[in-house]
Amino acid sequence: MSDLDEENPDDKKMPLLAHLVELRQRIIWAMVAFFACFLICFYFADNIFDFLTRPLADVWQGQEGRHLIYTALQEKFFANVKVAMFGGLALGFPIIAAQLWGFVAPGLYKKEKMAFLPFLIATPIMFFAGASFVYFIFIPNAFRFFASFEEVAHDGALAITAEPKVSEYLSLIIQLILGFGIVFELPVLLTLLVTAELLEAQSLAKQRRYAYVAGFIVSAILTPPDALSMMMMAIPLIGLYEISIVIGRIIEGRRNRRRAAEEAAERAAEKLAREKALVP
Repeated sequence: MSDLDEENPDDKKMPLLAHLVELRQRIIWAMVAFFACFLICFYFADNIFDFLTRPLADVWQGQEGRHLIYTALQEKFFANVKVAMFGGLALGFPIIAAQLWGFVAPGLYKKEKMAFLPFLIATPIMFFAGASFVYFIFIPNAFRFFASFEEVAHDGALAITAEPKVSEYLSLIIQLILGFGIVFELPVLLTLLVTAELLEAQSLAKQRRYAYVAGFIVSAILTPPDALSMMMMAIPLIGLYEISIVIGRIIEGRRNRRRAAEEAAERAAEKLAREKALVP
């Protein structure tokens, strides 16, 4: 039996039907976890919504009469549903990821598990970093910029006052959090491709100028239509791309040193074997 066979946790291959049954069970448990988290978040939907509106409340701090509005009777209810779904997905992600890992892991060798596990751990961490960046840095500055376009009544002109709708505000916040969260996954994705030898750090460095242009295009799509918002996403995106190149070079350097050591050990073993063969 080879070393690879010894490392494989499954000595016998599961039939296709057994895989489908297990997949169905994993999906059911993931859906149950999401639904349970959804109910919890729906109960606390107002508290979660208050948390999401805190950046706007800080911008309007000290101004009396500021409020959000909704123009349809069912709008706030469906906003709470959307909040609960968003919160339920975030709260239930560890369980959902565990079910995914439980389905995939038995088919991996031990070395593959050890190589893949850091990326599985880094994924929620980087998403949380992106969500934190947009909530604490991007949104407050963007909202102050947008609020600066309000005007008071003067010389017979009407006042221009912001009265955001509940559904539109919620959609904007969720779009920004998801957008930045996904963007911050860039180093995880690129380093995973480098680890799997599907991409090289040198090619990432050569394609740097095209990556920068793509970063600005993505930023223009995922952010509100103004230059400030686009720049506040594009700059971190470019920085994450550069970090990915550095991490990729480190991974490739370690891999090359490990392979050189293995080749040296093989040559030494072959030399020793030849010397023993020459001994009468």
